[in-house]
Amino acid sequence: MAYSGTDRRRHPRVTARFIVSYRVLEEVDNLDITQTKNISLGGMLLTTNRLFSPGTNLALEIRLPFDPNPIMIVAKVIASHEITKGLIYDTRLSFLAIDERHRKVVCDTVSYYLRKPCK
Repeated sequence: MAYSGTDRRRHPRVTARFIVSYRVLEEVDNLDITQTKNISLGGMLLTTNRLFSPGTNLALEIRLPFDPNPIMIVAKVIASHEITKGLIYDTRLSFLAIDERHRKVVCDTVSYYLRKPCK
């Protein structure tokens, strides 16, 4: 059932699939690859292979269509919940650190999918 309440997000999200490498920021050898379900200037929704506690910081590397190089982002887990028992989780992230050039690439990507400029 789709949510029909008021959208309180500051930035509009677009449904889009992009490849993302992620790892817990404090760990070195736990890199995994997945894809986005949606993305905005403020965060994204990923499918992950494990449940994350809210507040966990992740290092992300994502490839977007407006830059040939991967974009590096630090994000905080807002929520993570099980989709398929012990196998697939939806993990909501909020961006903590993104430089201005990479922010513009995310903005250009969201704008393209929305077909209007982002703010």
